[in-house]
Amino acid sequence: QVQLVESGGGLVQAGGSLKLSCAASGRTFSSHAMGWFRQAPGKEREFVAGIKRNDRTSYADSVKGRFTISRDNAKNMVYLQMNSLKPEDTAVYYCAADVRPLLLIRTAASDYDYWGQGTQVTVSS
Repeated sequence: QVQLVESGGGLVQAGGSLKLSCAASGRTFSSHAMGWFRQAPGKEREFVAGIKRNDRTSYADSVKGRFTISRDNAKNMVYLQMNSLKPEDTAVYYCAADVRPLLLIRTAASDYDYWGQGTQVTVSS
């Protein structure tokens, strides 16, 4: 069982920055691939970024160059640094764990096994 708790969301103006954090429980955290997803009202949950145990990363095209995912295996933490935020980044952001990672980072929400409760990010124009 893996428990995930996100924090760091809030209200920010366009062009600003936020850093999301995800605290994970469990002794096998370092073996999991971790992902950040987001869901805006009326839209499907979408992949934002993922990271494997070896720090290999993957990003959605919409956030590439603006967002950075990182992890600290010693602290069981995953982070999402979000810069140059846009109003279209407004969504609930979720941290997720893939406990059976493949060579490539999965981007489908259905492939992730555990989820946090989400944290709201609102970007005003």
